[in-house]
Amino acid sequence: MAIRQLPDTLINQIAAGEVVERPASVVKELVENALDAGAMRIDIDLEEGGVRLIRIRDDGAGIAADELPLAISRHATSKIASLDDLEGVATLGFRGEALPSIASVSRFALVSRRIDTEHGASLEVDGGRVGAVAPKPHPQGTTVEVRDLFFNVPARRKFLKAERTELGHIEEWLRQLALARPDVELRVSHNGKPSRRWKGEGDLLSDARINETLGEEFARNALRVDHSGAGLRLHGWIAQPAYNRASADQQYLYVNGRAVRDRSVAHAVKQAYADVLFHGRQPAYVLFLELDPRRVDVNVHPAKHEVRFRDSRLIHDFVYRTLHDALAETRAGAAPLPAHADTGAMVQTTDAQPSYNWSAPTRPLGFQVEETRAGYAALYGAPNGTVAAPSYPSYAPTPGFDSAPRPALPHSDDASLPPLGYAVAQLHGIYVLAESAEGLIVVDMHAAHERIGYEKLKAAHDGEGLRTQPLLVPATLAVSEREAEVAERETDTLAALGFDVTRSGPQSLTLRAVPALLAHGDVEALLRDVLADLREHGESRRVAAARDELLSTMACHGAVRANRRLTLPEMNALLREMEATERSGQCNHGRPTWARFSLSEIDRWFLRGR
Repeated sequence: MAIRQLPDTLINQIAAGEVVERPASVVKELVENALDAGAMRIDIDLEEGGVRLIRIRDDGAGIAADELPLAISRHATSKIASLDDLEGVATLGFRGEALPSIASVSRFALVSRRIDTEHGASLEVDGGRVGAVAPKPHPQGTTVEVRDLFFNVPARRKFLKAERTELGHIEEWLRQLALARPDVELRVSHNGKPSRRWKGEGDLLSDARINETLGEEFARNALRVDHSGAGLRLHGWIAQPAYNRASADQQYLYVNGRAVRDRSVAHAVKQAYADVLFHGRQPAYVLFLELDPRRVDVNVHPAKHEVRFRDSRLIHDFVYRTLHDALAETRAGAAPLPAHADTGAMVQTTDAQPSYNWSAPTRPLGFQVEETRAGYAALYGAPNGTVAAPSYPSYAPTPGFDSAPRPALPHSDDASLPPLGYAVAQLHGIYVLAESAEGLIVVDMHAAHERIGYEKLKAAHDGEGLRTQPLLVPATLAVSEREAEVAERETDTLAALGFDVTRSGPQSLTLRAVPALLAHGDVEALLRDVLADLREHGESRRVAAARDELLSTMACHGAVRANRRLTLPEMNALLREMEATERSGQCNHGRPTWARFSLSEIDRWFLRGR
């Protein structure tokens, strides 16, 4: 078969197959052109989900009459002129393919006027057949009209979905845009009726725009992050772990203002949430990554949905560390925080809560460091299950909770008041009830203690290493042959985790020392779980990569169990540890560790004031 040159119309239709997937693709390309032209107001008129009509009006710079034919020519653009421009693209569009591709598969009309001209001009294209430029009245800016999309490519039209579905794709893309450009007014109408309006009066990441686009629930659970370093800046909103999704429908990433998908960044976010998110759930976030345009290649995807970073490892680590540090501040009862002392990350919640002076002295209302440690030691199982009574008179360690005197709580603006308040009782051996200035705090004591133990294990492993405690009498464990093989193969790994264990037979192990922090727990069951984790990861994976999972298993075994009766000092020690422990708002498995019920909310339960 002979080689032949393809006609321009067919070339444009082939290009349209890459650029124009559905009506939402047309809206995206045309609106991005309007933004590149400096538009501050954009009107989007749609009919039948955009299949029948897409009309985009803007108040941008406009196009000169003699340039209209060039505007619908392939590879004609005002945005780049050299390779240097391409390597540092700062505009949303740059290829010069969108208009000719769209015009080749629709009935297309382009009308525009520049501010320095007296009247506008129009140009029509019918399925790739270009008409003549004609004068036409028009205000400053441009109107692009796309009718009967894919009318001349019936095979493509058959792949379009129902009107509601196509409209949904358009609205989702406009939501992405509204998050990134709150300075631009967007007005949308469908089938002749106004359907949506985003006012162009907001600042980037304003509370109003977040509420408007993602809803009040996201806004109430959002943490603000802002961190710069190594020529990079990451800022935006991340949802607290308690607010999570079944799908990735609220994950928005912008690179230099361009909405993109990137596997490296997505993986970094997933890793940052690994310790705090329930299995199978997805985090929610709106993140803006800013860097030198020359450090990112935007010319890697026909629809510009993806980018390629020149320092992908650095980007990954930067995103991971920023979010990891921000999520570390999700302590139980934590109030809005100032700039992070080490990273400069701005972490603040959207809903106003009382601020507390963490450095203020708390006696006689709180535990001092030594007393906190003593109470915490009791949770792990001190000799005889006792702990020395605190020196202050607020809580005598008496068996009956009702007989223990409690101090009157100060007002909520008292800087010495701990966020989680003070314990008043234990419910069904599972929950700790505490009174705070705002109302009632309910704590899942096992989940909270599990997180505390986990963070201590991680800190010990990262710092001085886990201390071991020799057993008075070595324990012999009957195990399967596979478990014995794992223990023999991973002797050094087990030693690093605090176990002195050797294989003493085909199906037996001898345990001589255990992690000191967990010496009072069920160490035999703990060792079996650790061996199971090691076996699951296999020989090809370093255990270091699964350290957190192993330490999580260890912490679960060391945590205080349900139906363990705690004294008030022990409960208060747990509350103070929660306030000081990173990520204590969730257990190791992503479940919440605490809940707050305000007095006004409790009043509503009982119809008080009505």
